Amino acid sequence: MTHLEMTSLFKALSDDNRLRILERLKSGEKCACVLLGDLTVGQPTLSHHMKILADSGLVKVRKSGKWSYYSIASETLQALAAYLNQLSEISRECVIDENSDCCR
Repeated sequence: MTHLEMTSLFKALSDDNRLRILERLKSGEKCACVLLGDLTVGQPTLSHHMKILADSGLVKVRKSGKWSYYSIASETLQALAAYLNQLSEISRECVIDENSDCCR
């Protein structure tokens, strides 16, 4: 994933309501009406959050009639996890000298 895509993911994850939405979706696909019943937000606010989650690639949207059904895009979460794991790996190329601010 590109840095721009990662930025979009982190922005989407930086809101409490969106994290709560993702927690509800971890048990499977949910209709917007079900999510509204679980959260203390109105329909316009839910639509706003769902657009951000969908645009970031974290959530998939399936339309059926007048309803939208949402599910977690597991491949995006896997890519995010791989990115974070890669960041946590200790580089063997640069060892900080304890007597200096530089690599040796």
